[in-house]
Amino acid sequence: MAEPHRELNDELDRLYAVRFQEDERASKTRLWRVICETFFSRYVPQDGCVVDLGAGYCDFSNHINARRRIAVDLNPDTARFAAPGVEVVRSPLEQLSEVVEPGTVDLAFASNVFEHLPNPDALLKVLANVRTVLRPGGRIIIMQPNVRLVGGAFWDFFDHTLPLSERGMTEALEVAGFRVLECRARFLPYTTKSRLPQWAFLVKLYLGFRPFQFLLGKQMLLVATPVD
Repeated sequence: MAEPHRELNDELDRLYAVRFQEDERASKTRLWRVICETFFSRYVPQDGCVVDLGAGYCDFSNHINARRRIAVDLNPDTARFAAPGVEVVRSPLEQLSEVVEPGTVDLAFASNVFEHLPNPDALLKVLANVRTVLRPGGRIIIMQPNVRLVGGAFWDFFDHTLPLSERGMTEALEVAGFRVLECRARFLPYTTKSRLPQWAFLVKLYLGFRPFQFLLGKQMLLVATPVD
């Protein structure tokens, strides 16, 4: 008898368990601890509220210092990997403003999330929800593959559906009512399986020395704030 049809959102735990083996997850956790402490902490007010969009294994929300940390994802495994103090909400990002109180978030963070959305309309809907939950002057940080740099390798992951360059992401933000404050076409390598150095002091050196990013970076980084 044929297997019943399954939606991808119902298989996220299985998909990511296959994609990231236990030793890889441990290495990824160590890597994100350094990235958060060395780089992303500068964007986060310690007395503020952060929302980790598509949090996955909570690599960002587990390692960032903030008064309130909210991890939003459809993956049922997210709650299992969340550190103490991280609030986990299982919800589509298109419904973010229904599960997070409007006007309460200082920073929304999206790492390797938007390339999984089905189309540009879905991206604009998510950005509208983010805009609703942000406080005045709040920010969104977006890190994701830059299709202009990764080329055909973008399709190496079968759940990648929305290819964007930093120019397309800037345009989407502006259409959604954001102003881009910072835009880097090259930031981190395409995946944690690639040539990003894993030792803490090398990661810190990479993050502090932009020429390394120009050489190896294939993920974009954008920081934006809602237009008043």
